[in-house]
Amino acid sequence: MGAAAASAAAVTPPATPLSTGSLGPSIDPGWVWPVEPPIFVAQAFRAPATPYSSGHRGIDLTVAPGAVVAAPADGVVVFAGMVAGREVVTIDHGHGVLSSYEPIEASVEVGLAVHAGDPIGSVATGGHCDDECLHLGVRIDGEYVSPFRFLGGVPSAVLLPWRD
Repeated sequence: MGAAAASAAAVTPPATPLSTGSLGPSIDPGWVWPVEPPIFVAQAFRAPATPYSSGHRGIDLTVAPGAVVAAPADGVVVFAGMVAGREVVTIDHGHGVLSSYEPIEASVEVGLAVHAGDPIGSVATGGHCDDECLHLGVRIDGEYVSPFRFLGGVPSAVLLPWRD
């Protein structure tokens, strides 16, 4: 494994999914991880200050090329093709929620209905993390959000009293 794997943090999904806030009770946020455990996050989500500024619009999962990538939830494949020299797959999960994966060698075609856990391809090479990762991005109504919002990895904030 490369430097990204050495500095990656292991993630254990919680037993219960987190609330998705504005998505309402009609959406089950209990997604499955798109790769087999153990799950290592090489780079976390960093929201950009504006829609056009820098940030990291997803999470990078440390995984070897050739590993199977699965749909995290039910949906329909709406894109499977090249973007900036890398193959990308995008799934529409309904209610304005899209998930995207790169680099991936797609095994699905546009229009295919997929269910949570169905294979959608395998990790390809290329991308921004030395050929050892899968980038997972999630958008709600076009705005990038942390995939942990659906995978259950966002811890609750705890406010502590100020001490001098």
